[in-house]
Amino acid sequence: MMEPELKKLREHQSIALPKIKNGSVVAGGVGSGKTLTALAYFVETVCEGSLTREFKVNMPTKLIVITTAKKRDEMDWETEACNFGIFVDPEDSYTQAEMIVDSWNNIGKYVGEEGSFFIFDEQRLVGAGAWVKAFLKITKNNQWILLSATPADTWMDYVPLFIAHGFYRNRTHFVEEHVVWTFHGRYRKIRGFYGASHLRSLRDSILVEMPFERHTIRHLVAEPVDHDETVFAKVWKKRWNVFDDVPLVDVAEMHRVGRKVVNSDPSRLDKIVELGGKHPRMIIFYNFDYELEFLRSLGGRMDVEIAEWNGHKHEEVPTSERWLYLVQYQAGAEGWNCTSTDAIVFYSLTYSHKLFEQSQGRIDRMDTPFTDLWYYILMSTSRIDTLIWKSLVAKKNFHEGRNTKFNVAA
Repeated sequence: MMEPELKKLREHQSIALPKIKNGSVVAGGVGSGKTLTALAYFVETVCEGSLTREFKVNMPTKLIVITTAKKRDEMDWETEACNFGIFVDPEDSYTQAEMIVDSWNNIGKYVGEEGSFFIFDEQRLVGAGAWVKAFLKITKNNQWILLSATPADTWMDYVPLFIAHGFYRNRTHFVEEHVVWTFHGRYRKIRGFYGASHLRSLRDSILVEMPFERHTIRHLVAEPVDHDETVFAKVWKKRWNVFDDVPLVDVAEMHRVGRKVVNSDPSRLDKIVELGGKHPRMIIFYNFDYELEFLRSLGGRMDVEIAEWNGHKHEEVPTSERWLYLVQYQAGAEGWNCTSTDAIVFYSLTYSHKLFEQSQGRIDRMDTPFTDLWYYILMSTSRIDTLIWKSLVAKKNFHEGRNTKFNVAA
């Protein structure tokens, strides 16, 4: 068996590597090479091997990667692992141990594992559901690290990680110590947190940042689009469902119907046609199925190939000269890369800063041939678009990202 040609780590990866320990959250921007860094840690620290001398390990350890279904199906991790002589079959692998790659949907299969090393790829530990329960059981009996470009939107997102480290007994313990509630009638919501400085110190104790200088420059451009002010006012002020012609049930429905009014305006499609004159290949992110129906009509109008990634279709990025790749946020904001375009259009906004950042990273890769990357945000002057944008900005401040240039199109 031939010795593997080990892939050399970049400077920012080499700096982060010695800082990683069991239970670390490796936080690197999208495209920063967290996968390679995690595998290097596995070889050097967990298996007590070497990346510079003869490839031999003293502690063969089973590797289990929990990642997105798309990354699992496309075998991204197996491809990267080959750079370190790691293969699925332990007889072929220089680590002399099995490698398993599976999706978050199957995390429950591994709660009985002991003595293995887990890499949790991307932060999926929100709330107190089955994934969190399985994660907490796994971390009791195994070594592990978690990789994420955006570890958390709020302190509540850190709760499972804090529990895994023994900082708190359970979710209730954390809530009693830190959560400030506000009440609206029978309902309550989180207004803030006690002891923010202590929480920051806990976060910093498990977080390993991987900042690096990109050769790319992100240009976020707000593109003005129209909306029907009269119809929107009927929804927002008169509390009327203009699609079903009945009164609105609650605030949630008001937001949902208001978004549909705003996002259905034909000026959004007109703007994409206009942008197509600058960019023959564009990725378009959207939220809802009714938006997808509108976007599909652009194929004939713009004479471009259209492909989709959503809950219904899993098509690959086109390879033709002119195309639109229609991607639903929840289904495709992460787990794939594209270096054949320099432009993304956000047809509508997502409430999640995590998804917003992840979606930008689809084209911001270390191997992209482009320097200037363009992100066009279709934004009306409606109250709903303003509220969502403020929410995105506020969440970004929770965990500062790298600087970008933001412009409002003339």
